[in-house]
Amino acid sequence: MFRSLSDLETCSIGATDGEIGRVKDCYFDDESWVLRYFVVETGVWLANRRVLISPIAVGKPDWSAKSLPVAITKKQVADSPGIDTDRPVSRQHEMSYLGYYGYPYYWGGAGLWGGGAFPGMLLSGVGYGGTDGAYRQDQARGARADAEADAERHSHDDHHLRSGKAVVGYRMHASDGDLGHVRELLIDEDSWAIRYMIADTSNWWMGHRVLISPQWIESVSWAQEQVVVNLTRAAVKSAPPYLVDRPVDRAQEMAVFGHHRRKGYWNDHVSSQRRSTPRI
Repeated sequence: MFRSLSDLETCSIGATDGEIGRVKDCYFDDESWVLRYFVVETGVWLANRRVLISPIAVGKPDWSAKSLPVAITKKQVADSPGIDTDRPVSRQHEMSYLGYYGYPYYWGGAGLWGGGAFPGMLLSGVGYGGTDGAYRQDQARGARADAEADAERHSHDDHHLRSGKAVVGYRMHASDGDLGHVRELLIDEDSWAIRYMIADTSNWWMGHRVLISPQWIESVSWAQEQVVVNLTRAAVKSAPPYLVDRPVDRAQEMAVFGHHRRKGYWNDHVSSQRRSTPRI
């Protein structure tokens, strides 16, 4: 099931001992286009401090109540490392945050989340293979050491966490001209991967909306707030339209990917690997 970024905004975050606050934004990884953190405004109980909550902690959402339960306490949140959400979050900040909660590093494997496709696999050890508990712990320690070494090597690189709210509104360009703008992001609630940008073509094609996969991005200019995709305007114009009142199902996904003659991510094990987006 896909959820829009606007569905997530204002969702309450429920700790094991009470409400933490409400989602105000989401940070996603611009290499794999996976949501890595919810930016949560805590309200008066924590002086309106904004904190990060990882999908690793999230249980089964209650969408009717717009609530995301998390397996942490309010005290854990209150004592968590302070992170200025108005500034870029560095890899060192992430290491401090994940280390505080005892979470493995998500960048330590070939999948979207470590060695697997879902955040819960990091805690269960499924993503690292093996059935013996000691073996899994050894594998997790090795992956963590590798991730720390990788983080040190790239400590001065550009930041990879981006605001989902900021990307909405970015201009979109096809290979042969203007396409429109990013209207919304659709997120897979199981893997928390951003599967689609909804492109609004109202400036040249009577307001039609179409689905664009991040896999088809050619480049992103974060400074110029622009996304370029390797599709033609004609291909986008003839693509199946996105219907607001109809949930996106696998049949519609197959129609969209088939139209563009692209391989569906659901059939491709490589889809769980990181995809690097060129940046300008």
